[in-house]
Amino acid sequence: MRILLADDHALFRDGVASLLAAWGHEVVGQARDGEEAVALAEALRPDLVLMDVRMPRVSGLEAIRRIKAAQPDAHIVMLTVSEDEDDLFAAIKAGAQGYLLKDLESAQLRRMLEAVERGEAAITPATAARILDELARDARATLTGPERLTKRELDVLRLVTAGLRNKEIAAQLGMSENTAKYHLKHILEKLQAESRTELAARAVREGLVSDP
Repeated sequence: MRILLADDHALFRDGVASLLAAWGHEVVGQARDGEEAVALAEALRPDLVLMDVRMPRVSGLEAIRRIKAAQPDAHIVMLTVSEDEDDLFAAIKAGAQGYLLKDLESAQLRRMLEAVERGEAAITPATAARILDELARDARATLTGPERLTKRELDVLRLVTAGLRNKEIAAQLGMSENTAKYHLKHILEKLQAESRTELAARAVREGLVSDP
């Protein structure tokens, strides 16, 4: 396969590139961030984009959306250290064909890439179990009231209600400021609020957080 690598750590990219070459794949390009990944995916049209989730300038999640908007048939697999369920489900919903953790064995990565070549998803059994569990919870969730928030969204909501700004929320939760903004955008949409003030009031009224 012709593969584009996107990761902000050059040493990691080089190591993966060496493995891919040894397995007979062609690394057609390397991107240092999501913005470069989008541009190179458009220019090179690789068979697969192997990309990290958390990168500078443009996140991997936003890069998926941009690449898919321009190339609906593009194949994208995330290779990341993030075990955050919000990242996992956001990537899958955005159109990623797989979500792999960087601690997997090289032989397992090779099998996952072979699965992609066969048109299958690059998902380990452990990740598949998490996805099925989430789908089961969604099926059990009631359809009344506000759309269910994820655990990470509830964490962000509590801090918004406490009056923290995006930069402070990001620092407390160990995420980038862009990721905090991404979560806030979805919380506003789910709770149908137009501002942080309205969001905080709605959250307290609905019992989603305690009155600060």
